[in-house]
Parts: sequence; C-alpha cells; structure tokens
Amino acid sequence: MMSFSTHVLDAVTGRPAEGVAVRLEHAGEVVADGRTDADGRIKGWNPGPGVNRVVFDTGAYLADTFYPEVVITFTVTDPAAHYHVPLLLSPFAYSTYRGS
Repeated sequence: MMSFSTHVLDAVTGRPAEGVAVRLEHAGEVVADGRTDADGRIKGWNPGPGVNRVVFDTGAYLADTFYPEVVITFTVTDPAAHYHVPLLLSPFAYSTYRGS
C-alpha cells in the first residue's frame, strides 16, 4: 500500500516546524488532515493514485509571511511506493523535493 509523509523545517530557526496545519487532498476531497509533530513531521497518510495535493497553512505558523499557504501537487504512479514530500520554509521563500 502506498504511503505519504512530510517534514516541515523552519529555515529561519533551523528547527522543525511544530504545529503546522496540513491537509492531503485527492480528487478534490480532503483525505487526511493534521498538524506536524514536535519533529515537524506527519506520516502514515494514504494518498490515492494519480494527482494529489498537500496543503500547508503557513500563514498560521509564520506571523509575517508572503506565502500564507503552500500547495504542493504531486502524482502517485506506484501504488507500492512511499511518497515523502518535505517543505523547507521561510517567510519569503520555500522549497520542496521528492524525498525518500
């Protein structure tokens, strides 16, 4: 079964971003939601095959940010794979990649 995890790192402090609200969407429906733990992580979610979106409520985490929401759209092509989508976050920039 495919699985999904994410990790949010606060680039300003160099520490995990605890308490960031995150939701996973598939086919226009919310399939999971939660908040990052003390290590900035969420794990164990199950995306669907095809196009998915992970949405980070960065505006609630960063008081003064240019990006109040970060949306990362990704495609699940292997139903047996694990999909890890990290987010490196600062008030005026963010980056992501496909992790392992």
